[in-house]
Amino acid sequence: MTNGVSNDNPHLPVLLQEVVTGLAIVPGETLVDGTFGAGGFTRAILGGGAGRVIGFDRDPNAIAAGPTLVPDERLTLVEERFSQMDRVLAERGLLPVDGIALDIGVSSMQLDQADRGFSFQKDGPLDMRMSQSGETAAEFLNHAEEGEIARVLKDYGEEPRARAVARAIVAARPLTRTAELAVVVRRALGYRQGQKSDPATRTFQAIRIHLNAELDELEQGLRAAERSLRPGGRLAVVTFHSLEDRIVKRFLKVRSGDVPAGSRHRPMVAPGPAPTFAQVAKPVSPSEAELARNPRARSARLRTAVRTAAPAWDQLPSRRAVQ
Repeated sequence: MTNGVSNDNPHLPVLLQEVVTGLAIVPGETLVDGTFGAGGFTRAILGGGAGRVIGFDRDPNAIAAGPTLVPDERLTLVEERFSQMDRVLAERGLLPVDGIALDIGVSSMQLDQADRGFSFQKDGPLDMRMSQSGETAAEFLNHAEEGEIARVLKDYGEEPRARAVARAIVAARPLTRTAELAVVVRRALGYRQGQKSDPATRTFQAIRIHLNAELDELEQGLRAAERSLRPGGRLAVVTFHSLEDRIVKRFLKVRSGDVPAGSRHRPMVAPGPAPTFAQVAKPVSPSEAELARNPRARSARLRTAVRTAAPAWDQLPSRRAVQ
């Protein structure tokens, strides 16, 4: 999904050229766009010579709009979470694939549609559901215990005054609109008009991540990508905040065998499974030119890596089975 927007194109993905470069597309290859959104990465991947793209998105609106956004017979759209890509690809006889792109978080289309309730920039119902099913933001905020709301705000929004915000939310219930919630959060945190950043941003981020289980989805999606890529296949992941980036960084660090060496203070750890990723590149950030076009891109980070021939870790037999 494309998190960023630009003044020229409201659905232009962040770090687009850098992602295409990282995917190192060879003409005729099959790639996965795990977060189709408005189709920005898919268009670029197809333009780069891919023979086929499998586009995943859990949002039915994105899937419905896909054929119009990217009218190309080389595109196959699947309404499913990207964490399920290996199962879906296996069912269709498409494993392994040559490259996978993931653009983590909420899409610009979702942010810009007031009736989806993802943003306080435009008033709308407190919804925030990517798949348009399950518990809404209003249902969570109006029924959860104060302690649970505070935990979500702290864990997923890194809100330093999570308890105060949660207390204010409970006192203001029932809440049904994004504008209502934003006012409650600002009052709880002493927000003044003209401040550099709006403190409601952290609360909206936290609730959205919680409702959509985004961090769990990312962790599962990285393992699904590991199972789906052929040896030499490329993985490119764009994240938009530190919680996401830490998960990707840790996954690639561990899966590439980049673990600390032993010392007299820290004994050597027994070797684990063979590394499943190599050529892990340093994170790439948007250029100054891109930031000038699109301020939303400021926190974006791209991490890329290449799949080795080693078996996926969760497909290895257990130690007990080997013995």
